[in-house]
Amino acid sequence: MAELAELEDPRIREVNEKHGDDHGVNLGKLRALAKRLKTQQDLARRLWETGDTAARLLAMLICRPKAYERDELDAMMREARTPKVHDWLVSYVVKKSPHAEELRVAWFADPDPVVASAGWALTSERVTKKPEGIDLAGLLDLVEKEMKNAPERLQWAMNTCLAQIGIEHPEHRARALAIGERLEVLKDYPTSPGCTSPYAPIWIGEMVRRQQAAS
Repeated sequence: MAELAELEDPRIREVNEKHGDDHGVNLGKLRALAKRLKTQQDLARRLWETGDTAARLLAMLICRPKAYERDELDAMMREARTPKVHDWLVSYVVKKSPHAEELRVAWFADPDPVVASAGWALTSERVTKKPEGIDLAGLLDLVEKEMKNAPERLQWAMNTCLAQIGIEHPEHRARALAIGERLEVLKDYPTSPGCTSPYAPIWIGEMVRRQQAAS
């Protein structure tokens, strides 16, 4: 914790806080520290228990994802309120866990929109990599009905799922594009030069263009 405190940079914290993240540690330096520590599951658990955002990010870099029990991951997700901790918990830990599918189903319709957004993120992974058994038309029904007025974190996750369906599944592409155009979610989101807009119709169109160019 003392070493993490030494890595604190007020300028980085100021930028991060604009995005809802309460830490000021350069992620490159955090990854270098994790590389030095290597995998240490007991230390990862103790770091998580501090409640400190930088410590929790470090914990997820040195943990063994498969060592966590299902209920432990559920409790961690309900504690993960800052965007970076939430994203890393889904991407670096839960996706690699044997409990990922069970948690995806449990979280998908959770009344807590932050927890539900994790369920949608895991569903997007299934849509892209293992769509067998996923009701894509049903997902589009839910997006069409709920995305426009969903809380921000959940809205982003639903929008990602909408885009992935449109990108990966040509038979649903026209409907995905139509839903995106009608709802106009993230249509005016500021996008840096060279980056693809998160607005689903633009996102789908650009990724499909790249796929076709590569084939």
